[in-house]
Order: sequence, then C-alpha cells, then structure tokens
Amino acid sequence: MDQTVLDALQRWPNVPSVYGWLSLSARGAWRLHPLGDAQSGGAGEGITNTQILGFMNRNYAAEPNGQWFFQNGPQRVYVRLDAAPYILHLRPEQSEVVTHTGLSINQVSAWFADEQGQLYAQTDLGPARMDDRDLLALSEVLTTTNSTPLLDALEQLLPEATLTLHDPSGRFLSLKEPAPLRLLNQADAPGRLGFVTNPKSTTI
Repeated sequence: MDQTVLDALQRWPNVPSVYGWLSLSARGAWRLHPLGDAQSGGAGEGITNTQILGFMNRNYAAEPNGQWFFQNGPQRVYVRLDAAPYILHLRPEQSEVVTHTGLSINQVSAWFADEQGQLYAQTDLGPARMDDRDLLALSEVLTTTNSTPLLDALEQLLPEATLTLHDPSGRFLSLKEPAPLRLLNQADAPGRLGFVTNPKSTTI
C-alpha cells in the first residue's frame, strides 16, 4: 500500500468501513456506486481517471476471511466482486500474465473451468479469473500434457476428471509448471477458491 495510506491508518485508526460503494466487473473494471447499491446488484459507473485508478490498484488488498477492499486513506471500502478478486490478462508481448491491477503472476497452482466456459486460477497473488476476451490467446499458449489445446481440453473435460495444463514452450514462466484443471460450478467458485463476492457488514 502507499505510505500515505499507511500513515493515514496510523493517524485515524477508527474510521468506519463502508459497503456498497464499489464493485469490480468480470473484465476487471472498477465501478463506483454513488447510490450505495453495489450490494443489491446495481450497475454503478465506470471510473476513467488514470490517477484514481492507479491509486485504487495500489491499495487493493484482502482480509484473511476472503473479503477484498480498497483502502481509501484511513477508510476501508469493501468491494463487490462480479467474478473474482483478480481478473487476469494475457500479455504476449511481455510473455506475462498480469492482474487488472497491473501485477505480474508468478505461478498458477490450479485451474478451474465453470459451466459457462469461464476459467478461474489459483495464483501466487490469490484467486483470479481469466478475462474471457483473452481465452482464445491463452489457448494458443496452454496445452495439456498430451498436447491438447486449452479450448479443446475444456470441451473434453468431464466431471470429477482432472487434466494438467502448462505452457510447453516455456515462454510464459508463470505457466511453465504443470497445474491441474478441474470443473466446478460457478456458484461454488468463491468457496472453492476462498473469496467473498459481496461483503456485508456484521454491525447491527
């Protein structure tokens, strides 16, 4: 986190947290909810200011219970997650997989595919989902150990079965090590990967 944020937390440690004001879309876009309706499924408004986005990206973190938040100075702003805490993007020009916040993924330890063809990952930074727009490009990188491309593997994957994915070229170092691929129901993704989609206050 930014040092200014850490300093603010020390100076004002008891600022109440807020809920319902911020969400993260399935494609990694931050959305502000001026009406406080994130918890009830409101669409919110896109944020375009690059300085604000950079500040949010640097001060995004999680609690041990799987609730994710943006630390806005001394105030914690909890985030509704429309897909996962991190949305991943493939960057072929840098041979990297990066999060929506611009961080590089160093390792993927497990893959999960849901009934809608969305691809989740357990990474060294935490739970994530691949931006659906990058799945085709990722299929040109990842194969099973018997050289089946990713998209073909997803079509062939059966319930309770496990396949192993990796980048056989070694170009993407974070994808070089083999990682299991399993099916899961989308509704089970938060529990399986360990995150809370819609944090709610326990204060009465």
